[in-house]
Amino acid sequence: MKYFNNRTTIRNYSSKIIDNELLNDMLEAAAHAPTTGGMQLYSVIVTENEEMKQRLMPCHFNQPMVAQAPVVLTFCADFNRFVKWCQQRNAEPGFDNLQSLMSAILDVTIFAQQFNTIAEMQGLGCCYIGTTTYNAQEIAEVLHLPRLVVPIVTLTVGYPDESVRPVTTERLPLHGIVHHETYQDYTAHDIDEIYAEKESLPVNQGFVKENNKQTLAQVFTDVRYPKAVNEEFAKRLYDYIKAAGYQI
Repeated sequence: MKYFNNRTTIRNYSSKIIDNELLNDMLEAAAHAPTTGGMQLYSVIVTENEEMKQRLMPCHFNQPMVAQAPVVLTFCADFNRFVKWCQQRNAEPGFDNLQSLMSAILDVTIFAQQFNTIAEMQGLGCCYIGTTTYNAQEIAEVLHLPRLVVPIVTLTVGYPDESVRPVTTERLPLHGIVHHETYQDYTAHDIDEIYAEKESLPVNQGFVKENNKQTLAQVFTDVRYPKAVNEEFAKRLYDYIKAAGYQI
């Protein structure tokens, strides 16, 4: 419980290299994560080469940890391997649809999170890069992803730079996210109470001020994730998923 209550995202890494045997052991352990029907509908691309990391950087809006981390892992929803196995065993696959893609997305997300936990328990630091699905097509081109393979999650992994103190990110109170038996919709009072601590933090109040907004919510809707940008990247992702062979 101490680990989970105190874990932090690590964006700054030392120059220490991750031993290949340790990396493989962690990936093998992570592969014991739950998976849909035992199909293991995922693959992971391990990037350690500096030139390849430089090619991935623009796909992640040039976030510096992509180049700084000794290892970048791109976790992909993957029906390519399973479909080929079916075809070579005289079985007719029917997995080019939304339900199958959702199964693969669940599989790869669980696999990635299990790896993240294992790595942190080994003294490593990780950072989820939230831009993977924004530029899925570009990432697919860099990594030569075939049909039915879609990049979903990117993790940077390395030993933490001890000179940079990580910051624990605030979370909503438990009663704000847990519902018992049925979903209990939120009243205006509930929303005020649930978000009160988040809105009162000096760092978040600073975000409001520096962006010339009235509320923290406006920082999210107008600056970080504006509707027009969301719709543009949603269209690009939709087009890529269709091009990758899924009928959605």
